[in-house]
Amino acid sequence: MTDSGAAFGTGARAGATTANTTTTGVGVGHYRELTFDAQGDVDPATRAAVARIEATDLLVFAHGWNSDRTTATRLFDRFFAPFPGLVGTGVRLGYVGVVWPSIRFSDEPIPDFDPRAAAAATDTDTATGLDVGTRRALGVFWPGREAELDRVAELLDARPESEAALAEFGALVRELANVDRVAPAGRPSAAADPGGARGVPALFARDVREVCRELAEALAASGADAGDAPGLAPGDGLRALWGGAKELLRQATYYEMKNRAGVVGEHGLGPVLADLAGRRPALRVHLIGHSFGARVVSFSLRAVPDGARQLKSLTLLQGAFSHYAFSDRLPHDPHRGGALRGLQRRVDGPVVACHSSHDSALGLFYPLASRMVGDSAGLLGFDERWGAVGHDGVQALPDAPRLTLEAALRDGLPTAGCVSVDAGSVVRRGGPPSGAHSDICHEELARIVVGAGRMGR
Repeated sequence: MTDSGAAFGTGARAGATTANTTTTGVGVGHYRELTFDAQGDVDPATRAAVARIEATDLLVFAHGWNSDRTTATRLFDRFFAPFPGLVGTGVRLGYVGVVWPSIRFSDEPIPDFDPRAAAAATDTDTATGLDVGTRRALGVFWPGREAELDRVAELLDARPESEAALAEFGALVRELANVDRVAPAGRPSAAADPGGARGVPALFARDVREVCRELAEALAASGADAGDAPGLAPGDGLRALWGGAKELLRQATYYEMKNRAGVVGEHGLGPVLADLAGRRPALRVHLIGHSFGARVVSFSLRAVPDGARQLKSLTLLQGAFSHYAFSDRLPHDPHRGGALRGLQRRVDGPVVACHSSHDSALGLFYPLASRMVGDSAGLLGFDERWGAVGHDGVQALPDAPRLTLEAALRDGLPTAGCVSVDAGSVVRRGGPPSGAHSDICHEELARIVVGAGRMGR
């Protein structure tokens, strides 16, 4: 583990996020932040602050991708706001925001978070360059890699008509993503979903020119500006592929976040929850996760002992991990199960997967990042084995009901097991390339959490 002075004070860990144990920026009372670094190590000050929260029920919410702690705090503030008016009189809520090192490109709009902000931060005239905010966030996300990131930014700005430049860009991105990593002892890689073979993702293993062309076509399909030549006819030159090259860089951050989220969940949040249960056995805990934060809270179940009763609900909002994660048998490989097979039983209540077809980040781009070496189909040929739980809900799990949001709010949720809730009636706003992926701050979704945790009036 390398040192960095960027967080936790002098000698802090690489990839850590600045600690904050106060309620600054969040309107609800009894709020604290729980902060982890990229290796899943918790900041002890935030851990102690969470343990002191006086509550009957603790809402623990892990953000997905974001560019900094301020963005995460704004999300927590907006999402938690309806809860005091929704719970019963015997419920005293405590609130925890799980902060871990992730990244959001500034051209990925968050509904209601001033969609003009991304445009205002841009200092380039093209869709392929890196704006100031994204370049700064990449430096925090990959500390100590300033030279490589400067060269990546230079190439994206220049968009040279050169095979050698594209090849150099691809090699730099592969190096940044560390796709050949060997996981440290006790910190197994969690990057691969259970849908395919383990190995280097095809995005990084295939010819970079071919990959950039297909990614540019995916951007065009999502409605995003892919560079100088929308549509990318077969005769288009190399300059037209740099929009796809920028998407390759974005996919590299997704790949890294996917791995980090599993590590932070299993080796960070899970042990913290287990320790909290030992100290506060009467405290009821409700886990919530958005995007890769859904992966964080779900992988925390690996560290929860069998027979534990403190986890009362788990709500996944546009979860960025495999829709087969909880399956006992994979449809394309019946001898294998999902990465979280059977772990829904460690929740003393329902596991609710809210999903939306308006989420193009999960419906279109997530499968690209999830395909593994050996898949003979083209990157854009959708294969359901690579689907995300936030796109179409829990799959290949018998007796896991599928409900509309309206039915779930009207009739209630099951008291145990997995259930999928189609939230597309409210999770529907957002521009390309992510679509509605971050459109989660709705009272209806807060009511789903309250219903799942049996906290209502």
